[in-house]
Amino acid sequence: MRIFSLISTATICWVLSVALPSAQAENWPQWRGPKLDNISHETDLPISWSSTENVAWKIPMPGPGGASPVVWDDRIFVTAAAGDDLLLMCINTDGKELWRKVVGQGNKTARTDEGNSASPSPCTDGKHVWSYMGNGAIGCYDFDGNEIWNFNMQDRYGRFDIQFGMTSTPVLDGDRLYFQLIHGDGDAATQEALVVCLDKLTGKEIWKQPRPSEAVAENEHAYASPTIYRDDEREFLLTHGADLIVAHDLDTGKEIWRSGGLNPPDRYDRTLRLVASPTTAEGIIVAPSAKRSPLLALRPDGTGDITDSKTYRLWQHEKTPDVPTPVVYDGIVYLCMENGNLTTLDAKTGETFYKQKRTHRQRHRASPIYADGHIYLTARDGRITVVKAGPEFEVVSVNEMKDSLAASPAISNGTIYLRTFDNLWAIRKE
Repeated sequence: MRIFSLISTATICWVLSVALPSAQAENWPQWRGPKLDNISHETDLPISWSSTENVAWKIPMPGPGGASPVVWDDRIFVTAAAGDDLLLMCINTDGKELWRKVVGQGNKTARTDEGNSASPSPCTDGKHVWSYMGNGAIGCYDFDGNEIWNFNMQDRYGRFDIQFGMTSTPVLDGDRLYFQLIHGDGDAATQEALVVCLDKLTGKEIWKQPRPSEAVAENEHAYASPTIYRDDEREFLLTHGADLIVAHDLDTGKEIWRSGGLNPPDRYDRTLRLVASPTTAEGIIVAPSAKRSPLLALRPDGTGDITDSKTYRLWQHEKTPDVPTPVVYDGIVYLCMENGNLTTLDAKTGETFYKQKRTHRQRHRASPIYADGHIYLTARDGRITVVKAGPEFEVVSVNEMKDSLAASPAISNGTIYLRTFDNLWAIRKE
């Protein structure tokens, strides 16, 4: 019996050791990844590739899209604008299209090459997938492509009045979908900024809350996405736009606290629309603004209006990313500017490790991703710069895709998925 026990124990240990690498793989279920922080916990990822090297496969897309792909096990979900159709597509991890659905119709482009109505990213829980489009169309589908429900948010919550389209991506958390509908023309009688929570399986409204602000002109139009702060003591939804970052109770939508300071009144900019979204780590919320306004680092335990509170503002930095969302990892805040310059700050103090280091002087629309000791910076012209994570600046590799993109990467099962305007790429070590 003892010999059998020893053999069985050894066999189990061997099986576990063999299975361990696959057990380390993680899904990428929505924009910003499994914990909404732009962080992948996978290892042994490629850091060097080209349009031919370390390419497992690529598949052409029926039209452009700026939404990040999402991945669950062997399924990849991605959106596209094909003529007037706004599509959700399901592709397996071998690069074969399984199905496509028309979620809605009525595509509009923004600034010719900046985006379109297929810009919000889908999300999945492993059984269903949800796709929200910039024209308000939203649908829920099972993994075989069967429609569960579909409607248009504008029919339910009023016409979107937003200059470059509703690009905000909803957050999936548990059984709920959270949306920020921050837009308007200053006429409270016809437009109202809202925060909305829906039941994911039925599409029925759980709650909606008005989100008042004193923002004017273009500042009423927010292109950022909501996120969730969560630690051992508290959890809440964060919405970002109209000169404010606001914390809401997850169960009711009731406002917990709000902070201005993103568009200082002494030099108020009427065109300061917020695009970059907030990011979180334990004990800190990093709130970007735009253009020449500051970036704020806030404590999560505030109540009421904390705009002028020294207690709840950890620090602020004089320059903010305009579009890419920051990343916080291992006590360091990474700021990728629109022009590709990279700055790193101490998350506790805001002190600078290095400042405005040049990577690739091109538009950066995608948000940076941390993975396996590196920061991946994605430029609009398809060049992806890999920088070593840490307090010292070091470019590890520069990768030329020769394929334009605006979507943030997704990482799952040893593969980096890149949704360019023309293709979906799977980058994997050969």
